[in-house]
Amino acid sequence: MYINATGFYIPEERVPNEYYTKKTGLTDEWIVQRTGIKTRSRARADENMNTMSVDAVKNTLPSLPYDIKEVDLIISSTYSPFDTVGTAAHVVQNKFGIENAKAFTMSSACSSFINALEIIEGYFAMGKAHKALIVGGDKNTAYNNEDDPKSGHLWGDAAIAFFFSDERITDDDHEVLDIYTEALGCMGKGPEGIQLRPRDGGIRMPEGKDVFIQACTYMPKNALRLLEKRGLTFDDLSYFIGHQANLRILKNIANNINLPEEKVLSNIEELGNTGSASCALVFAQNIAKFKKEDLVCISVFGGGYSAGACLIKI
Repeated sequence: MYINATGFYIPEERVPNEYYTKKTGLTDEWIVQRTGIKTRSRARADENMNTMSVDAVKNTLPSLPYDIKEVDLIISSTYSPFDTVGTAAHVVQNKFGIENAKAFTMSSACSSFINALEIIEGYFAMGKAHKALIVGGDKNTAYNNEDDPKSGHLWGDAAIAFFFSDERITDDDHEVLDIYTEALGCMGKGPEGIQLRPRDGGIRMPEGKDVFIQACTYMPKNALRLLEKRGLTFDDLSYFIGHQANLRILKNIANNINLPEEKVLSNIEELGNTGSASCALVFAQNIAKFKKEDLVCISVFGGGYSAGACLIKI
């Protein structure tokens, strides 16, 4: 399984920490110390998961080595759909005239991209698809309660577009070596750890401490699971990309596995927690930094709880 092209869309507006000082009394110093976030991206009122997905695909097209109409599987990975009937996957299919593709939306919270990746792996293995597209991300600000002192200051908006094939298309393709996902609904606070209830507080993280503990446990655990399967260790990694929920989580993981700071990639300082886009967005933003034969691990943790990881050879 190969990554043929990557792209993204990030809204222009950045909301500084001072905005939340006026809302909740939390200072810039307090927010940075506890989350690492200095600003977060905010979509316009007329933007949503559908428009951002289309813009992410447009960003990807110049580097796509084949006609987009050859795509035969489109998956939207998000927990904040604009329309739960005509989904972002269908909007993209319509916008770009991808007539012969299966299209649907799936969600496992912030783990959605990795789960979508595993679904593509299955379709490829069964011979039911050969070229696939993931459009993923979230408009968290559509549901955010900015007056919530626990998590109102965490969320950002963004979308990604990743194209895949079951065979290598060009020498610039990146190989997905392995994928692992798991549901953790029975762990810790489980389904109550993170919530999105539009009529009851919007998106919230009432169990932040539990999320922190579980994320610090399962992101390195699943990364190591894939590495050991190939006789590798963390020393063999060129880069590690963990879910962008909290910079303290990433630093805690890096410290525990003795991974140098320069190998841990992040964008949370500027963009906040971009949900389902998160790790894939970091990968796409750093694509020019990667060198041939680099080994990159993406490891995620999301509400529900959910977790997963993948290994990518550049």
